[in-house]
Amino acid sequence: MGKFRKKPVVIEAIQWKGDNFREVEKLLSKSTREWERNGDLIIIDTLEGKHNCQINDWIILGVKKETYPCKPDIFEATYEGIK
Repeated sequence: MGKFRKKPVVIEAIQWKGDNFREVEKLLSKSTREWERNGDLIIIDTLEGKHNCQINDWIILGVKKETYPCKPDIFEATYEGIK
């Protein structure tokens, strides 16, 4: 067994604030996966099944146009902004 480092990949993401659905919808419209809004939740059909995206979670558009939610602490530990 060896050790591996994740390749640097640029992703698109947006944080769900509860009042920015238009911006979130723009990102989700690029996805190859299904999704729906249910009140304050956005339910995303990921490769692993349906996942709830709660307020303050990040929504990530992956390299194959798949979407998935990510908790803020994990997002902060994994990603950094680029210019």
